[in-house]
Formats: sequence, structure tokens, C-alpha cells
Amino acid sequence: MEQYNNKAIASLVLGIVSLVCIFLGYFTLIGIVCAIIGLIFAIQIRKAGELEGFKPNGMATAGLVLNIIGLGLCALAFIACVACVGLLGTAAYIS
Repeated sequence: MEQYNNKAIASLVLGIVSLVCIFLGYFTLIGIVCAIIGLIFAIQIRKAGELEGFKPNGMATAGLVLNIIGLGLCALAFIACVACVGLLGTAAYIS
């Protein structure tokens, strides 16, 4: 049971890190990686709960939600950063 609590804490922390990385420009790549790893931990806890017959604690559920939100927002922020850099690169050819 202790390993599941540790994974739940890790999932929650990785979800928070992925949300913080949204505001750091190209660090959104780090946020995407953190969110994916956190999602893996959260899904492992939920599957283990189904197999062993226990209900995952609130940290596991919060980690799952934060990682899903963080992954989506980090991906969106990264695409926006790439689009802005692409527009800046083509601005020299337009004028």
C-alpha cells in the first residue's frame, strides 16, 4: 500500500509541475513529459485498485485530473509558442 501512496504523491507533484511549466515558454516540453509520467502513475494506481480491491485515495484522483489538464494545456501552449516563432520568422520575408 505504501508504494501506491508514493505513486499518488508523485502523480500529484508531476501534475503541479506540468501546470507550472505552461507559463515558461519552451519549458512546456518538460511539462508534457511530466504530465505523461504522472498519467502513467495515476493509471497504474487505478488499475491496481481494481485488481486488489481498494479505492484509490484522493491524491491519485487529483493527480490524474491535474495531469490530464496539464498535458492538454502544455500541448496547446507549445503549439502557440511554435506558431509565434514561425510567424516572427516569416515576418522578415513579408516586409
